This record gives sequence, structure tokens and C-alpha cells, in this order.
Amino acid sequence: MSRTRIKFCGFTRAADLALAVELGVDYVGLVFAPRSPRRLGVEQAKALRAAVPAEIGVVALLMDNPADEARTIVEAVEPDILQFHGREDDAFCAVFGLPFWKAVAMGGEGVDAAAEFARFPSASAFLLDGHGAGEPGGSGRRFDWSRVPQAAGKPVLLAGGLSADNVGLAIRTARPWGVDVSSGIEAGGIESAPGHKDAGKMRRFADAVRAADAAAE
Repeated sequence: MSRTRIKFCGFTRAADLALAVELGVDYVGLVFAPRSPRRLGVEQAKALRAAVPAEIGVVALLMDNPADEARTIVEAVEPDILQFHGREDDAFCAVFGLPFWKAVAMGGEGVDAAAEFARFPSASAFLLDGHGAGEPGGSGRRFDWSRVPQAAGKPVLLAGGLSADNVGLAIRTARPWGVDVSSGIEAGGIESAPGHKDAGKMRRFADAVRAADAAAE
């Protein structure tokens, strides 16, 4: 089994981002979705982005942002990857000249992940999240991990309701390429302190992922 990539998402504070770098995560996410409580302004995002070393990928999360706004974010923040959570089509996602991940909302009934994958041939990876269609990510809701396609053809990241307590089971069940966590590493969760990460939860989550990988060897 290959190593499970770790993405910590929804940063708003420099100290939290510094700890993520110290823990050696693979990706950090900065949120620009208009309705997200973790949404960053461009100047705030630029300051956070400047603290991320080259070996860690910076992912900019967008959700139905206008093209000119998305272009401003790309030019100012210089993310490595774009992550789309809205009604964007494949052509829109690809027009900015960066690799992109497309989120699939798995919270509703009858969602066919494989069919959604087919609609985005230009995507470099897919992120399966527990939120419902039309909702931003970071909701902290999980879905049935057995619904993750095992022959996606491209990397799949698992998100939604993950924490240090359940990520090992999630990895054993879905065998994803990567895992993505936001509210599961926050001090008070999305209700009281969105974007405020908890150092202990961050450490435990990273340790749990690596322990799951080691057990699978």
C-alpha cells in the first residue's frame, strides 16, 4: 500500500500553518469559497502562502467564484493546485493553467462518483466530501466510505468528518490516495472557531495516518 497523502485545510492563522509545515503534511488548503467561514482575503492568503516551503503543495479552494476573481487569486497567491467545490465545468476548472482537483459532494442520495469523475477528464485528482451538493466543504460530515470507487483511474482524496479517531478506519475502508481534514483538527469546530486549529488534534491526526500506513505494510 502506498503512503497516504495528508492535506490540512482551512488555515486562517500563521501559527497553525507553521505547525502543519513542522508535521510534514503534503498539502495545505487556503479557502476562498464565498460562503465559507474560513474564507481568506487575498492579502491574508498571500502572507500565509509565503510561509509554506516548496515541498508542501498549496491548494486554493474555490466554489463558483467568478473567473476574474479566481484569476486574481491565482496571480496573487500563486497556489500549486486549485480545488473546485461548485458548479464549475471541466473547461472552467482547466482555464487557469494549474492542476485542479474536483470535489464530489457525497452527502446526498444517489450520487454516482464514477459518473462525476467522467465529467472532469482534465482533473488531476478528485476529492470526495461529506457535504451535500451546493454546500461548501469543511462541514465535518462524513459519508459511507465504502462508496469510494476503487478503480477511479486518478488519485482520490477522502474528506468529510475525518478525525484522529476515525481516519485509520477510513484509510482501511476506502484506501484513498489522500485524506483531507479541516474541522476535525479545529479547536472548537466549525460552530465556534472555524479556522482555529488545535495543535494536539493536528499532531494526533498526522500520527494516525502514518500509523495506518505502517500497519498496512
